[in-house]
Amino acid sequence: MLRVGLTGGLGSGKSTVAAMLRSLGAQVIEADALGRELMEPGQPVFSSIVERFGPEIIGPDGRLNRARLADLAFRNGRLQELNGLVHPPVIEAQARWMKEVFARDPGAVAVIESALIFEVVRDARARGEKDSVLADWRRRIDRVIVVTAPDELKIARYAARVQSPSDAVEGSLEAIEADARNRLVHQVPDAEKIAQADYVLDNSGDVEGLRAQVEALWPRLRDESNKSGQSSSLQ
Repeated sequence: MLRVGLTGGLGSGKSTVAAMLRSLGAQVIEADALGRELMEPGQPVFSSIVERFGPEIIGPDGRLNRARLADLAFRNGRLQELNGLVHPPVIEAQARWMKEVFARDPGAVAVIESALIFEVVRDARARGEKDSVLADWRRRIDRVIVVTAPDELKIARYAARVQSPSDAVEGSLEAIEADARNRLVHQVPDAEKIAQADYVLDNSGDVEGLRAQVEALWPRLRDESNKSGQSSSLQ
């Protein structure tokens, strides 16, 4: 078994890498999808967020107004407050998922795609946590893959994505790019992630160049998973 964290800043291409790894045989779960599921009405996380941020963040459909919530989090200095409500249950859900994966296939490569692996650690330590699972990703992840790209390219990719018909948001290109820059400010820089990563994928080129890197990495992940089959962790 091998527990892999796949991370990178917005627009880095980590979702593309996740899809490539899944096609090669990895088991993949998306932290963002888990978070969205846990933030649905009726979930404890939904109730906690509404209690903390107020009923005005509930939209006409009874769900969270995610744009309003993001505005409060990013522009009003409440991002850590929001993450403190969402991250612990998301990580618990990831642990349950991994347990189920390895029960079915002890030799599986289980990949968690998450933009905030390093940020969760940074924020937990900033809150004074030293021994919690949030403060040490090595307790829950054996290997970390970081996907990198220049910030300007990340911003361009983010803008293209959110302006697409399937994921359109309101606002001018300038406003969307400003939002991307604001989000990047809250993320750990690539240089710091690279220094702590086990594997780095450079996504400054085209998709075929990225695919070649992923296909070269996959046998190494499978080999590490096979070698660790008698242990529950590589620590």
